[in-house]
Amino acid sequence: MIELEGVPELIDPVMVAAFEGWNDAGDAASTAVAHLDREWKGEVFAALDAEDYYDFQVNRPTVFLDNGVRKITWPTTRLSVVRVGGEKPRDLVLVRGIEPSMRWRSFCNEILAFAHELGVEMVVILGALLGDTPHTRPVPVSGVTSDPDLARTMDLEETRYEGPTGIVGILQEACTHAGVPAVSLWAAVPHYVSQPPNPKATLALLNRLEDLIGLRIPLGELPEDARAWQVGVDQLAAEDSEVAEYVQTLEEARDTAELPEASGEAIAREFERYLRRREPGTGPGGPGVAMEGGDTPFLRDTGAGRTRPPKPEQPGPEAIPGAEAAEAEATERPDAPAASESAAEDAPETSPEPGADPGGSASTDADADADAGQETDSDSEADGRPEGGTGA
Repeated sequence: MIELEGVPELIDPVMVAAFEGWNDAGDAASTAVAHLDREWKGEVFAALDAEDYYDFQVNRPTVFLDNGVRKITWPTTRLSVVRVGGEKPRDLVLVRGIEPSMRWRSFCNEILAFAHELGVEMVVILGALLGDTPHTRPVPVSGVTSDPDLARTMDLEETRYEGPTGIVGILQEACTHAGVPAVSLWAAVPHYVSQPPNPKATLALLNRLEDLIGLRIPLGELPEDARAWQVGVDQLAAEDSEVAEYVQTLEEARDTAELPEASGEAIAREFERYLRRREPGTGPGGPGVAMEGGDTPFLRDTGAGRTRPPKPEQPGPEAIPGAEAAEAEATERPDAPAASESAAEDAPETSPEPGADPGGSASTDADADADAGQETDSDSEADGRPEGGTGA
């Protein structure tokens, strides 16, 4: 059994995980967890044994100098804890690493053992895929789960995807079989501009995570970085007539599929986010405080000399989330209400390869939107196919 003597009792903890590799197009997902760790000053309390899960010829260790002393950083997966302060503080357990090369079931069992020991209430796994989506529109983010009850209560899609999967899909299924509520959030990255970083996709994932767990996430410079990224891609596309024409085709397909521009649900979601960002720092979702130092020191690494954790029930057949519905995410400034977005619904199942036409539509009454004084945004979403992208 894992013993975490250095970690104090957590408050309503949620585990947020992301892995570099096949499930991380544009490094969007791993960058999102790194952002949370940096903004809330997370403290690492455990690391998995690298030799158990990684092929060092695939993921090579790196050598660096620390005050003239050569040291080695091994590829692995690390866990840290941050406390989000406010009237109703809660803790996040952040899991960030590289997709393992081998022994995936044991890898998931070890992550689940930590979740059980820490009393984690829900696991949220972030991923990013390559899709037929224009960079000029809000990044589609789909929230999916294998749990029918969770899909109903949290307004998520129940995954029906069949095909190749990555560690995100395996971990989600392992959570489901172990009785741990699990959700996957997938951002669709334009396949014609897949090079990392992609701050616009990272921002979209964080906004969707914020809605899911009800916490205000400090965005720092991400909104400005996202705008600069889009301007840069605009300039590159303008220099190539074929790319510009292709982008226009994607825009027309998206706009045609998802008119009218906004749904009442999307408007309400953006308004709630705006209200959260107007709250003073002492309110719910205020500044995060890392649990570090003092009377509650952290266990730095439990990889050496600890007993192997008990294995929960083994995951069933491979399945990963399908991006049947996407949630539009805009790159608005955090101090102003974001423009409303539209959500694609009932999109057909697709293969993990890019190239399928986006589908689904959302319906609203444009007159009602105007009467309500709600500005709508013509930007809308396109369907992505989970696990179809190759991470950098």
